[in-house]
Amino acid sequence: MKDNISTWDIIKTEIELLEAFNANSETDLLKVLKNNSFLFYELYKRKYGIQPVFREISYGAKLRCDFAWLNDNSDGLEWVLVEVEKPKMRIFNYDKKPSTELNGAIEQVKIWERYFLENPLEKRRIFGAVAKFSFILVAGDGQSWDNEYAMKWRNHNNSISNIEIHSSEIFTRAIQKIKDIPEEFWSFEENPISLEFSKLEKYWKGYSYMNRMRQIFQ
Repeated sequence: MKDNISTWDIIKTEIELLEAFNANSETDLLKVLKNNSFLFYELYKRKYGIQPVFREISYGAKLRCDFAWLNDNSDGLEWVLVEVEKPKMRIFNYDKKPSTELNGAIEQVKIWERYFLENPLEKRRIFGAVAKFSFILVAGDGQSWDNEYAMKWRNHNNSISNIEIHSSEIFTRAIQKIKDIPEEFWSFEENPISLEFSKLEKYWKGYSYMNRMRQIFQ
């Protein structure tokens, strides 16, 4: 392990992440995530040559996703839209049925999907070109998901839905990973913090690959 990692203050980030978890604060968690792109490490399909994270993407009258980034795969442009909920949000009720909070979070993401299906011009205006979307929901802690019923439920959901659900521990694992293997994060160092929504259009307009994709994916 390196003596220090200059791009981020890992110790400070770890403390702030723990405080957000202990307070069960979505607001505090989002603040930490906005300033530390490496925390999304496990959520990126490609770990190298990553595209930047954008935050607070607004569309429609009242819709907004917390984070978004581009997976520029060889088979087209996949935009990943992320919703982050309270780190200790109730996942299941005592009767093992999904909680109101979990169902509400899932429905919120489904609304995004329906919105862009019904508004293709808005999709193109915001993202430049889209071959497909994938959706990620981060909700609840590892303990809530660490039982046979919850594991089977989430595995089933992730296999039949394009909403991929993860526990908030996915961020703490990134902390441990960067401590153990800091050289794995060189691509995230090139884009160390999330970028404002206002910079998204300039980003894709300046990305030459997007010009060709815009001709293919209307």
